[in-house]
Amino acid sequence: MKIGFIGTGVMGNAICLNLLKADHQLWVYNRTKSKTDNLVAQGATWCENPKAVVEHADTIFTIVGFPKDVEQVYFGDNGILQADVKGKNLVDMTTSKPALAQKIFVAGEKQGAKVLDAPVSGGDLGAKNGTLTIMVGGDESAYQNLEPVFKDFGKQVHFFGPAGAGQNTKMANQIMIAGTMTGMTEMLVYAKKAGLDLTAVLKTVGAGSAANWSLSNYGPRVLKGDYTPGFFSKHFLKDLRIALETAKEMKIELPATEEAKKLYETLVDEKHLGDLGTQGLIKLWWQ
Repeated sequence: MKIGFIGTGVMGNAICLNLLKADHQLWVYNRTKSKTDNLVAQGATWCENPKAVVEHADTIFTIVGFPKDVEQVYFGDNGILQADVKGKNLVDMTTSKPALAQKIFVAGEKQGAKVLDAPVSGGDLGAKNGTLTIMVGGDESAYQNLEPVFKDFGKQVHFFGPAGAGQNTKMANQIMIAGTMTGMTEMLVYAKKAGLDLTAVLKTVGAGSAANWSLSNYGPRVLKGDYTPGFFSKHFLKDLRIALETAKEMKIELPATEEAKKLYETLVDEKHLGDLGTQGLIKLWWQ
């Protein structure tokens, strides 16, 4: 398949490598061109802007940082919707606002495109290993056609309904992760203060009813002092803000998620450590 890919950061680059392994033709764009060098070396073609990507590909994936970046990629100068998108599939995998997913869907549909919002979960390891969980909303026929492509880089792929449904599912996912990340962090802080063997604590707690993905994947990194991002703290804070903003629109309160947001605001906005992985939260206690 002729695939365009816009956004080759930690997640996007690994997804692209899996697409190349599956023998898809690939056209790529990233604001920092050097982040596509390894992909071009393996057969991808560099394009100078998102519009140029669309002109070559039949299906275009995007995964960028923030909703404002999504807006720019789709609606800005030389953006995706400046090209002829009739008959093409547009798939935004950025974790973004459900309302923005709906806006892109309407705009794309008017121009004859089929649009999906398909955020992913699984972090850098999931992207590298092709085991991401993909949550999809939008045009169901496009989902059915692209399901085999999703499975080239994902293990669990689910369609949840109309435009924005994928993003709402991802918000539910991030609300859950907020709890597991704060739980893991406070558990380690407590165990260390109590003088326990932290490696043994991780092994024991991870084998019981407290087992969770954050604990098994990020706990060992914390003990090694490894705060490299499987997922940036600044992006997770963005997600929590979107979740809480959307919850407010729904007229529901999420007090635990609100507290998690405050902790990540301290890490990102006050400590200026937003480029650490989400496990960097422990630096609010450990220096």
